[in-house]
Amino acid sequence: MKSKLMTAAAAVALLAVGPAAVAQAPAPTATEAKTFVENAETQLAKANEFGARAAWVRANFITEDTQWLEAMATAQQSELATRLAKDAARFNGVATDAVTARKLKLLKLYLVAPPAGRPGAADELANLLTKMDSAYSTGKFQHGGKTLTLDDAEEIMAKSRDPAELKAVWEGWHSIATPIKADYARFAGLSNEGARELGFKDTGALWRSNYDMEPDAFAAETDRLWKQVEPFYRNLHCYVRARLSEKYGASVQARTGPIRADLLGNMWAQQWANIYDVVQPKGVTSSYSLDKLLEAKAYDPVKMVKTGENFYSSMGFAPLPETFWQRSLITRPRDREVVCHASAWDIDDKDDVRIKMCTRVNAEDFQTVHHELGHNYYQRAYKEQPLLFRGAANDGFHEAIGDFAALSASTPTYLQQIGLLETVPGEAEDIPFLLKMALDKIAFLPFGLLVDKWRWQVFSGEVTPENYNQGWWKLRTQYQGIVPPGPRPADAFDPGAKYHVPGNTPYTRYFLAFIYQFQFQRAACQQAGWKGPLHRCSVYGQKAVGEKFNRMMELGQSQEWPKTLAVFTGETRTDASAVADYFKPLNTWLITQNKGEKCGW
Repeated sequence: MKSKLMTAAAAVALLAVGPAAVAQAPAPTATEAKTFVENAETQLAKANEFGARAAWVRANFITEDTQWLEAMATAQQSELATRLAKDAARFNGVATDAVTARKLKLLKLYLVAPPAGRPGAADELANLLTKMDSAYSTGKFQHGGKTLTLDDAEEIMAKSRDPAELKAVWEGWHSIATPIKADYARFAGLSNEGARELGFKDTGALWRSNYDMEPDAFAAETDRLWKQVEPFYRNLHCYVRARLSEKYGASVQARTGPIRADLLGNMWAQQWANIYDVVQPKGVTSSYSLDKLLEAKAYDPVKMVKTGENFYSSMGFAPLPETFWQRSLITRPRDREVVCHASAWDIDDKDDVRIKMCTRVNAEDFQTVHHELGHNYYQRAYKEQPLLFRGAANDGFHEAIGDFAALSASTPTYLQQIGLLETVPGEAEDIPFLLKMALDKIAFLPFGLLVDKWRWQVFSGEVTPENYNQGWWKLRTQYQGIVPPGPRPADAFDPGAKYHVPGNTPYTRYFLAFIYQFQFQRAACQQAGWKGPLHRCSVYGQKAVGEKFNRMMELGQSQEWPKTLAVFTGETRTDASAVADYFKPLNTWLITQNKGEKCGW
C-alpha cells in the first residue's frame, strides 16, 4: 500500500509542476538498471520460496484452506513479478552490460500467466489456477459401480482389451473436465490481459518469446522439427493401426483412417507402450519384462528412487541431501487427497530439492523416477547462478535432462549393469526393444506439439470457448491421426482432461525434450567412445561424460540456449536427426511391415 501511495503522490507532484518538468526527468542509467535487477532478484527469492512452500502443502494436503493459502501466495508472487516486469520496461533502450540486459529480458518473461495490473486481477487469476488444478487432481467418476480416480482409470486403459470398457472409462475420465471449461475461458482472458500489458500480442506470444527468438520464428522452428520426424511417426501409426484392426476387427478399428483414441493404452493416446502385447512383432519376443524383473528383485518405491539416485552418482554427481528423503512424497498417502502427477521441486532455490509422485513398482515409474531426479540434479547444478539465471537454458532442457538419463535406464545394457538383468540380449531383440521405445518416444511427438498449438490458438482468439473441443480434435486428428471413441457431448472440454491444461504448464517443452534427449544421447555416447548401436548405449558410470554434462547444466539460463547446447553437444541447433539415428533399424523394419497398407489418414 505504501508504494502505491508514493506513486500517486509522485504523479500529483509531476502534474503540479507541469509538462516541462516531466520532459526534463533524467533518463534511466545502466547503473540504475543493474541495481534494479539485483533488488528484483532479492524480492523474487523471498516470494518464490513462500510460493513453493504453499504450493507444496496444497499439493500434498488438498483442502479448502490449503487451496486458499496457495492462491494467496500465488497472487502475491504474480503481482510482484508483474510489477517487476513492467518496471523492467523502463530500461528499454538503455545500454547496459550483457548480464543485466539478459536479466531484464527474463524479468519480462517471468510469468506464464501474468495478471493485469488492475485491482483484484491477480487474486482472481490465482484463484482460478488453484481451482482448476484441484478440480483435476480430485477428479473422480463412476464406472461399474465403483468410484474411480485417474490412477484407477489409467490402469484399466493400460491393461483392458475390452473396447466397450475402454470407451466407458475414457469417456468417464474426460467427463471430469467439463466443469473446468468456464474457468479456463475466464483464465485465458485474464492471462491475455496481463500479457498485453507487458507488450505481448497474447499469452501464447509471451510463451513463444522465451526461446531466444521471435515468437513466429519459434513456431516455425517447431514445424521444422515436426517435419523431420513426421514420416517416422506415420510409419509407426500405419503399423499400429493394422495390428489394432487385426485384434479388434474392422467394426472397432478400421484398417484405414484415424485410430480410435481409447485403444492405444493411454488416457490421452500420447504414449502407446502399454499395448505392446497387441502390436509386438510376430515370431520375435523380448526375453524379459522390466515389470517382472523389478518384482523378482523385491523393489519397492524407495528402492526405485534410490536406484535413480545411483545412476546420477555413477556419473560423478553428489548424492541427494538427506532432506530429500525426509521431505519428498514417494508413495500415495491413504488418508488424504494429493496431486499424484509426478513432479520435481526446488523449494528454496538452493538445496531443498524434492520429488512428489505416487510411485508404483513398474517399468513406467522406473523411467519416471530417473526423469524426475534429472530436474533435481539440474536445479542443484545451477543453484550458484543469480536467481534470474536459475532455470533451464530453455524449458525443453529441463525435461530432456532426465529423459536423457531415462534413455540409458531403459537399455538392457543398464539393467545388466545394475543387476536387474543377468545377460544383455542379442541383436535379435533389437526390433522388439526399439518398437517399445518408439511406442513411447515417437508416438508422443505429435501430442507434445499440438497441446500448445491448441493453446496458442485459444490465446490468439482463433479458437473460441464454444469451439474449444472442436479445435482440440481438429489438431489431434491432423497431427496424431486419432479420433475419440464416439461422439462428444456439446459441452465437452477434452483438453481439460490433460493435467497440463488446467495446471497451466506450457507443453512445447516436452516436444523439444523428446528431441534434445537424443541429441544428448548421441553426444554422450560419442564422448564415451561407444562403438555399438546408439540404442544400446548406457552412460552409467561415465564420470567424464557426467562432468561435461554438468558444465552445461551449471550455466542455467545465463546465456542464449544455442550456446549452452554447444557446451555439451558441439551443436547450436535443435536437430531431430539424432532421433532418426537411434531408431533407424526400426524405421527400416516398419517400412517393410507396412507394404500393402494404405498409410496415412
